[in-house]
Amino acid sequence: QVRPVESGGGSVEVGGSLRLSCATSGYTYSRFCMGWSRQASGKEREAVATIESDGRTIYLDSVKGRFTISKDNAKNTLYLQMNNLKPEDTGMYYCAAGPCYVDYRGWPYRGQGTQVTVSS
Repeated sequence: QVRPVESGGGSVEVGGSLRLSCATSGYTYSRFCMGWSRQASGKEREAVATIESDGRTIYLDSVKGRFTISKDNAKNTLYLQMNNLKPEDTGMYYCAAGPCYVDYRGWPYRGQGTQVTVSS
């Protein structure tokens, strides 16, 4: 099983930007939904952004207008551009892929996460 690998996390100040990347080691997930979820300390994981196989995108309400999910099928890479970051965006961000008819928490292909910390 190929595990996606996230990168691009880090520490930024409020209002800053980061771009997360998720490399899939040459495995094409073009038939699947792919997405980003996050988990803050002491909180449940939540889906942040999803991109379906046809390119349709879905966002958590609190990140709409600030985050953009995209994918490059030729590079087998998923991205999450995060702008105007807020302290509440702090958390471990995970990349995952799986069938669109399955809840993201059940997707079989998931990475180990990359930490995002936003300080005020």
